[in-house]
Amino acid sequence: QVRLVESGGGSAQAGGSLRLSCATSGYPYTGYCLGWFRQAPGKGREGVAFRDNRLETTVYAESVKGRFTLSLDSAKDILFLQMDSLKVEDTAMYYCAQEFRGCADEPRPAEFDAWGQGIQVTVSE
Repeated sequence: QVRLVESGGGSAQAGGSLRLSCATSGYPYTGYCLGWFRQAPGKGREGVAFRDNRLETTVYAESVKGRFTLSLDSAKDILFLQMDSLKVEDTAMYYCAQEFRGCADEPRPAEFDAWGQGIQVTVSE
C-alpha cells in the first residue's frame, strides 16, 4: 500500500523560507510522478511542482518558478519542497501526491493515485 506522509510547513513571514518533506513508501516501481498540490481557502487544488522519476524531469507552476525547489532523496524515498521568498499568496494547505505513471504536461489532481494528509503553510506580512 502506497503511503505519503508530509512534514515541515508551519508559519513564516513574507520573504522567508520553509521546507516541506514527503516520505513515501509502498510503491515498488521506478516510473511515477511525485509532487505537490496546494489548496487555499475557497479555491481549487493547484499544482505546485512535480518530478517525473523515470524521465528525471521537474516541472513548476509559473507562480513558484525561481522561488521553490523540488528535490528527491532517492535513498530515503523523501521528496523535499524548499520554499524561498515566500509570499502571502503561498498560504494554503499543501498536499503530497503520487501518480503511478509519468507526469502529464499539466498535472491534474484527478490523475493522482495516492495522497498525503496535507500540511498547512501560512505566510504573513
